[in-house]
Amino acid sequence: MKKKFKGQTILITGGTGSFGLNFTNYLLKNTDIKKIIIYSRDEYKQSLIQESIKKENLNKIRFFLGDIRDKDRLMVAFENVDIVIHAAALKQVPAGEYNPFEFIKTNVVGAQNIVEAAIEKNIKNVIALSTDKAVAPINLYGATKVCSDKIFIAANNFKGNKPCLLYTSDAADDSLR
Repeated sequence: MKKKFKGQTILITGGTGSFGLNFTNYLLKNTDIKKIIIYSRDEYKQSLIQESIKKENLNKIRFFLGDIRDKDRLMVAFENVDIVIHAAALKQVPAGEYNPFEFIKTNVVGAQNIVEAAIEKNIKNVIALSTDKAVAPINLYGATKVCSDKIFIAANNFKGNKPCLLYTSDAADDSLR
């Protein structure tokens, strides 16, 4: 794994969530990463993470405020990025049932924004985290995640000759080994 990410710049959407924090710590401990960009709309959590990072690793971390609903901001954030790990999503099932428009804007339109920005910026690899809730969904959260998965998978058909490879987390497991 150390060679896999050597000299790479990785951007993690939803980077202040539990996955983002754990993956950041894993990358810092186990790889020779060039830079990690934590992309999140939560400036408070960004400040907490910044305080928790060892001083010798701070030069490898950048904090980028933004929302995946904002494609223009993604275009700026994706500049000179090699790999995007898409972990941003609204995930609380009851909140999704009460706020369907917000879940659709973030989980579906946000996924489309990630794909479009990644293709335009020639990102080498994009890995979107999925969930077991996307299999035979019984609630809005699962339905939005299956839509997101289909957007990422279908994007490989219309990216043309761009070098961008888009995966969902199941396919990514094999590609990163």
